Amino acid sequence: MTTDFTATRNAFHLPNGTIYLDGNSLGPLPRAVPDRVATTIRDEWGEMLITGWNRAGWMAKPGDLGDRIGRLIGAEAGHVTLGDTLSIKVYQALAAALALRPDRHVVLSDNGNFPSDLYMAGGLLKTLGDKYELRVVAPEEVEDAITDEIAVLMLTEVDYRTGRKHDMKALTRKAHDMGALAVWDLAHSAGALPVDLSGCSADFAAGCTYKYLNSGPGGPAFIYVAPRHADAALPALSGWLGHEAPFDFDLAYRPGRKVERMRVGTPPVLQMAALEAAMDVWDMADIHDVRTRSIALSELFIREVESSCPGLELVSPRDPQVRGSQVSFRFENGYAAMQALIDRGVIGDFRAPDIMRFGITPLYLGEDDIRQAAAILSQILAGRHWDRPEYSVRQAVT
Repeated sequence: MTTDFTATRNAFHLPNGTIYLDGNSLGPLPRAVPDRVATTIRDEWGEMLITGWNRAGWMAKPGDLGDRIGRLIGAEAGHVTLGDTLSIKVYQALAAALALRPDRHVVLSDNGNFPSDLYMAGGLLKTLGDKYELRVVAPEEVEDAITDEIAVLMLTEVDYRTGRKHDMKALTRKAHDMGALAVWDLAHSAGALPVDLSGCSADFAAGCTYKYLNSGPGGPAFIYVAPRHADAALPALSGWLGHEAPFDFDLAYRPGRKVERMRVGTPPVLQMAALEAAMDVWDMADIHDVRTRSIALSELFIREVESSCPGLELVSPRDPQVRGSQVSFRFENGYAAMQALIDRGVIGDFRAPDIMRFGITPLYLGEDDIRQAAAILSQILAGRHWDRPEYSVRQAVT
């Protein structure tokens, strides 16, 4: 299948006069979502009431949607499930991996990992006791830091700040050679670039759906457990829907089948309806086409910005093969400049202390958008239009 990017762009609602370069934080609204959610509310919840869990198939949707996501990330069928938040899924994956390596006590990560992942790891290890250690190194030092002390390698494949991309296959192989397991966060990978969890022999993975998968704010997360671990991995968070027979209401927990045991709480039915409609767009697209176009658009953006915005410093890798689907520039007044950009209809975001991020999402972006965005950014910098007091007032979300 060759992806028709005009068709995929038409599948999204984008406000008039807006160039949206922040799909790496929150995907835009797929046009089919409002009707799909309305149908779920009106015809399922409204007419079926509680019988919708059976009649509308609500209970099966975490697995059904998990398989649809699984096809984008190279997962085996039946080994991805949906629900809860990414932080919870990272916690579950890490706890299960540690339990499979009880004689080791070091979790290795890097300082490019998303802070929440490190917070979850730190909290888990503190609970497990003083003998456990979270070891954090620079991204470029990870491979050498994988030694026979390591129990679990826990990394985000694509750095949320710079877009730097780890070599999942090579690092997972090194971890396995050293007797460790590998847990991967796919927050900036799923829907952005081809992922091959099975081919890379990843042990566990987790990701969110509200970025490149466009499920909407607060959309549910997903978790992957490799088939070889599916019957042995035990969830530290033993929720009732991860029970072998939830409606037996046993007081003693019995883990469910394979990845189903990683379910925790009640699935978010309305958010899953939004995700279901969003995933329909992916039925129109080939992830390899998306990656090829993402690289072309990213390269164009870098050329346009570097030729007209001399005050910005590229902090993303120059080599597109080791860069995700975003481009980041460093600028001392980056927050104010981003607010000025947003005021002029170009939406990116900012990450402290000085990084301006731009998500490159080919499902709805084209070359004209990229050129126009770079031109507006150039005008803002050349005219110091960012230097207004209101642009320096930090909002709750940056």
